[in-house]
Amino acid sequence: MHHNKRKNTLDKTVFYVSGGLLILFVLFAIYDLEMVENMINVSFSFCAKYFGSYWELLLLANFIIGIILALSKYGKVRLGKKEKPENGYYRWIAMILCTLLASGGVFWAASEPMYHFITNPPLFIDNSSTTVGIEPALAQAFLHWGFLAWAILGTLATIVLMYVHYHKGYPMKPRSFLYPIFGEKIFHKSVIGSTADIISIIAVAAGTMGPIGFLGLQVGYGLHSIFGIPNTLVTNIIVIGALVVIAAISVASGVDKGIQFLSRMNIGLTVILAVSMLILGPTMFILNKFISAEGFHLQNMLTMALYQGDKAWLGAWTIFFWGWFLGYGPMMAIFIAKISRGRTIRDLILGVSIVAPLVTNFWFSVIGGTGIKVELDKPGSISGPLSEGGMPAVVMAIMDNLPLGFLLAIGFLIVTIVFVATTVDSISYTVAVTLSGTDNPQKWTRVFWVLIFGILSVVLLSIGENSISAIQNSIVVTAVPVSLLLLPSLWNAPQIAKKLAKEQGIVSEKHSNTKK
Repeated sequence: MHHNKRKNTLDKTVFYVSGGLLILFVLFAIYDLEMVENMINVSFSFCAKYFGSYWELLLLANFIIGIILALSKYGKVRLGKKEKPENGYYRWIAMILCTLLASGGVFWAASEPMYHFITNPPLFIDNSSTTVGIEPALAQAFLHWGFLAWAILGTLATIVLMYVHYHKGYPMKPRSFLYPIFGEKIFHKSVIGSTADIISIIAVAAGTMGPIGFLGLQVGYGLHSIFGIPNTLVTNIIVIGALVVIAAISVASGVDKGIQFLSRMNIGLTVILAVSMLILGPTMFILNKFISAEGFHLQNMLTMALYQGDKAWLGAWTIFFWGWFLGYGPMMAIFIAKISRGRTIRDLILGVSIVAPLVTNFWFSVIGGTGIKVELDKPGSISGPLSEGGMPAVVMAIMDNLPLGFLLAIGFLIVTIVFVATTVDSISYTVAVTLSGTDNPQKWTRVFWVLIFGILSVVLLSIGENSISAIQNSIVVTAVPVSLLLLPSLWNAPQIAKKLAKEQGIVSEKHSNTKK
């Protein structure tokens, strides 16, 4: 199986430093929680202040350059030295969707549009809680979970990775992003290379604790509201324990069996849920608002993407999301590179930057739109539970107001649980790949990361009331160095596309400006 001559060697430096730092974080938190919380908050406000506008430009540029590449003749370039794609289109999109939609789709799709509806984002005229406020509320959520967010997870960065790995034969690691700049020496005992790997692992750990924590709270709340199980820290810890066990079993069974089976099953379940909610909920309202809010989103995309006003709001929303997705960037790029062999640049960019975001936005319209409609008809029926029980309360409040809500609520619970498993799964697998440099990392390293993520989430949850903000802020802090690592892809990906286009005869050597 091994086409690479090197044995399955664990990168010890990266493993000990990244694992060690994460365990240190846990120990610090146990020792003095307040100090950890303060450290996180101070560094968070620093990052939001000095890196916010850079992140906004980075995400926007990454999306635009990608689209231009996809629509140009370079879009025809095949990646990964394969004539035909390894995965069929549906399966490929399903696996991609499971990465980001899973991390936040269930938790945020209900609560985010509702938040923006109750208090309109500061960059729009204040039409809170009125029909005029619906489009801005949905559009703001569309921006955060739409084109720019998806593009940073694996378009240009994935092109660079696939070139370095499949065409050049180097291991697939975050340091590969720097190969076009530093050349081969980045893969030898290189401080810069190891640093790139370490920061990527820590950032993705922070980013994965987020969904485990959020979804753990969601499941705890769901069990409470459906079956009356007390919603305490103990329940949440047991829930997370169970989720981690599911993920560990799945990871041990290997990417092809575990992750593919779970992700296909879950996308199927999600589709059934979405269709049921479309039929049982306000059908025409959802469809119409999806279209009109998408229009509002496209019209105001630049305004929203480059907004630099209310700093507190920005830190809680756009900058937080951008930090989260940037932190996910390197690992997601590796995951998407793994499943995209044989796809063209056009496939890759349109799939990740256009198809996945539109599906996500529609999902947000179905769940968030239903919530907004219920709130319009019966003011307080959703905003009440939101202010009392926080974000996890929103999904359940929406279900309470739908026919067959009990069944839908159970459906949501199952989807949430499987989504956590697939997220933790693909991330642990990817971290293990990074450490070993081969496609089949040893099982124990994969299981080790699942356990670490679980323990970290439990620690952050036990911080108590502020646990959600602690999770959010630690995500953003770790994204700063990663955002510097992803920057070179903006010009390296087009260069690589040109090079491969010549090799593949898409542009001829002599007249590179004439079509073939």
